[in-house]
Amino acid sequence: MHAEESPLRIALLAYRGKPHVGGQGVYVRHLAKALVDLGHHVEVLGGQPYPEVDPRVSLVELPSLDIYNDHFPMRMPGLWELKDWTDVAEVTSFSFGQFPEPLAFSLRAWRHLRGRPGDFDLVHDNQCLGYGLLGIERDGLPVLSTIHHPITVDRRLELEHAEGWYKRLTLRRWYSFTTMQTRVAKRLQRVVTVSTNSFHDIARDHEVDPNRMAIVPVGVDVDLFRPLPDVAPVPGRIITTASADVTMKGLSFLLEALAKVRTERDDAHLVVIGKRKPGGRSDDTIRNLGLEDAVTFVTGVPDERIIELYSEAELAVVPSLYEGFSLPAIEAMACGTPLIATSGGALPEVVGADGEAAMVVPPGDSEALAARLRWALGRDDLRATVGGRGRRRVVDQWSWKHTAAKTVEQYRILLDQSARTPAAPGAR
Repeated sequence: MHAEESPLRIALLAYRGKPHVGGQGVYVRHLAKALVDLGHHVEVLGGQPYPEVDPRVSLVELPSLDIYNDHFPMRMPGLWELKDWTDVAEVTSFSFGQFPEPLAFSLRAWRHLRGRPGDFDLVHDNQCLGYGLLGIERDGLPVLSTIHHPITVDRRLELEHAEGWYKRLTLRRWYSFTTMQTRVAKRLQRVVTVSTNSFHDIARDHEVDPNRMAIVPVGVDVDLFRPLPDVAPVPGRIITTASADVTMKGLSFLLEALAKVRTERDDAHLVVIGKRKPGGRSDDTIRNLGLEDAVTFVTGVPDERIIELYSEAELAVVPSLYEGFSLPAIEAMACGTPLIATSGGALPEVVGADGEAAMVVPPGDSEALAARLRWALGRDDLRATVGGRGRRRVVDQWSWKHTAAKTVEQYRILLDQSARTPAAPGAR
């Protein structure tokens, strides 16, 4: 076997790996499996919530202070919990109102990898972009990072929709970690992203040299995510995924559209794959619009149940103001569920033109979304037309095997670069 074809030893970093809700955990789980299928050795270094991995993939747990756990989110750790300098870094950042996980996890990963010299050929970071990555590169391990989209976009959208100076102040503190991410991203030797839209946004916001970037779209398991002909759609049912209650995901606009639709169709109701956040924007919207009996949140269920939920829905909706790619969109399309998506970010790249493989509406426009929902609900023909074309689009264009193969190509480029240039300019 030539060196170019030899199996690689990959340390795949996942600072937050929630298994079924949120793109990070899904990406790490499926990419790691597909890389192993290609004959490579993969170890996932994960932070809480830990990702689920294939039995052939080793999971190394790097415990944090778990400040954002589901039971007591935003808790202040006690002094007795601080065991080392990485814990101090995490709690100090949190005390200043910042989001500390990317920094703290990168430092723990750096410390762990320093204790295992020679075990890996490269490190693949999944959008952590903490300062510890520069330490890993300095120690001689090449680092490639996947940036699904720059979090600077989330910051910008949150600030645009924030009410009052105090809310804007807290958001600026919270998103201050994006400054670190920009500093790290523009110093790494290789960056991969998932769409043309994200490529341009990363080059602009993170100041990454386009010559050090490549586009590798994510995939979906089309044998797992598939139509279930024996499952009948529930009249009036709409499904969406909300990995976080943030402005960018657009859930509040979908809730407003649902309230408008229900003035004409009282059977219209929404299933949200995600967890309801008490006191959050969506929680307030549900109560203010009287939607308590019309919205159900589902969380912690396996993929098989998610596939059933798609088949039980008349329509799937991705109401995001911006997406770097959108796994929920291609999962819904793979299931043959007629999809309504906005034109925010990379979604037009993913779903195509309006009326072909999906129905497209402007982002942040609840009236336009309500009009399309009214028109589409009860249209049995859409499953065979829009839903069928959506599945064909996914089958033809996206698979995890394709994603893994293209990612390995980028690994080889990174290793070649590293052999010629030990560290990227400025990394030291």
